[in-house]
Amino acid sequence: MANASLILLALLPLIAITVIMVVLYQPATITMPIAWLIAAIVGFIGWSMPPQLIAAASIAGVFTATEILWIVFGAILLLYTLKQSGAFDVINAGFSSISDDRRVQVVLLVFLMGSFIEGAAGFGTPAAIVGPLLVGLGFPPLAAIAVALTGNIMAITFGAVGTPLIIGLEEVFSQNQQILQAIDAQGLTVDQYVADIAVWAASIHAIVGVLLPFIGVAMMTRFFGEERSIRPAFEVLPLTTFAWASFAIPYWLTAYFLGPTFPALLGSMVGLFVTAATLRAGYLLPDNEWDFGPQEQWPAHWVGDIEPGESVTEDDRAVAADGGTVGTSRREGMSLEMAWTPYVLTAALLVVTRVWDPLQTFLTSNLVIVWNNIFGTGIGGEFRTLYLPGAIFVLVSVSTYALHGMNSEEITASWRETGRNILPAVIALWFAVATVQIMINSGEAGTLDSMLVILSDLAANIAGGAYPFFASLVGAFGAFIAGSNTVSDILFGTFQFNAAQNLGVSTQIIVGAQAVGGAIGNLVAIHNVVAALAVVGLVGEEGRVIRLELIPLTYYAASAGILTLLFAYIVAPGAF
Repeated sequence: MANASLILLALLPLIAITVIMVVLYQPATITMPIAWLIAAIVGFIGWSMPPQLIAAASIAGVFTATEILWIVFGAILLLYTLKQSGAFDVINAGFSSISDDRRVQVVLLVFLMGSFIEGAAGFGTPAAIVGPLLVGLGFPPLAAIAVALTGNIMAITFGAVGTPLIIGLEEVFSQNQQILQAIDAQGLTVDQYVADIAVWAASIHAIVGVLLPFIGVAMMTRFFGEERSIRPAFEVLPLTTFAWASFAIPYWLTAYFLGPTFPALLGSMVGLFVTAATLRAGYLLPDNEWDFGPQEQWPAHWVGDIEPGESVTEDDRAVAADGGTVGTSRREGMSLEMAWTPYVLTAALLVVTRVWDPLQTFLTSNLVIVWNNIFGTGIGGEFRTLYLPGAIFVLVSVSTYALHGMNSEEITASWRETGRNILPAVIALWFAVATVQIMINSGEAGTLDSMLVILSDLAANIAGGAYPFFASLVGAFGAFIAGSNTVSDILFGTFQFNAAQNLGVSTQIIVGAQAVGGAIGNLVAIHNVVAALAVVGLVGEEGRVIRLELIPLTYYAASAGILTLLFAYIVAPGAF
């Protein structure tokens, strides 16, 4: 085990991120450049990293971060294209026409619709979209955000068409020689190895997630209902269980057969269709409709600058209930099918480009920007312009202009909103991933282990055989400080791999727990909470929301920890 001074130096970048972002409450655009500078200084002084190695590692990090940004850019562009076209108003009206019961709406909009948005776009968009939709239906804004943050945990691990695993793990592991050699010794490629991780992560989620939609409903009835009781939640337990099964079964099967790209997207699409169809047929609807108390009795802190109930009109609901087209302030006469068409087209294109080998080969070999052996260090990076989902999102967005008859003003507004949302992430992600690459490659400079290897040794020695229980909490901490499952996987994926090897337990199971933990931490990631509250005019209520989110966080982290122990020591003790 490394001496105390090296351990302290290795911890400095992570301590800086925690203090600056969590204690001093500074944004990632300030925090991550400082963390990168500290990592560079630590690498130079403590690990004798030459400047060209620090620069090469940083550039490799920028390549990885740019791939993430390309995916996020496309996802956000499609999201705002549908908002400008009026499609989201139509989708909202379609959901509200099924039932006015708030518990049913939470299951449909938060658990299923929120998971779909996470699977398609990720990066904090579900709460920012679903929250306002709930407020438009008449939810108190505070209740809307509290439940919107809760419902899509299962999807976050596979958010933005698998970005946390594909970019956060596969890309990072591909640049780590020690991990590559260990994986190769098992006769696996990196993508096969990460596909196995996806199955373990999906298995943990599928089991623990059985209570997820119920918890969202129970939090609403307990903290925002007139009677302040979870009893009304039990009345829809058959519905929440059915919705979980309709999502979890295709979700797990997709992870098993297709890998980490589609579980959230396809699972939520199937779950939405099956659950909505079942409810429309009159099954699983509660006997009595549950609603919030009169608005004049709501505490002042429940409501911000946006009045509840302004988005969907009664006429919209009636038309949608009859299966007709819905007129909105932005688009007259759009059908529910037409509103969903861009996302259906996106899912179809994503599947085709991942399972049809000739097309996959074409996309991965054209318009690829590569820099091998940067500054003679052996480190490299690449940017796969066509193969990454960002290209599909942009293609579908452009197609939507004609499909939805958008005018130039709406098109311009969608690009302007996308630019405003993506720009702050550029600096944060570039420096965040560059920081991690310095920590990963610090061991290449001499005889010392890298910073992350030293930290994983420390964690494994402290926790001992009980470490698998805490593996998901490490991932949750990463997401808490970074606000992203992807960045958490980048920060701690290598750390978890090394910790598992040190303990002699399955690396796939431990790294799978890391991927699950990254989803858990999003519940309380400060700037995710701030962003969600901002869209409903409630900035300043972060403390209340985080305290509420500690309930599902505690349940999920404890359950995931127990499952990880069982998987590692009883179910598959011999797994790699």
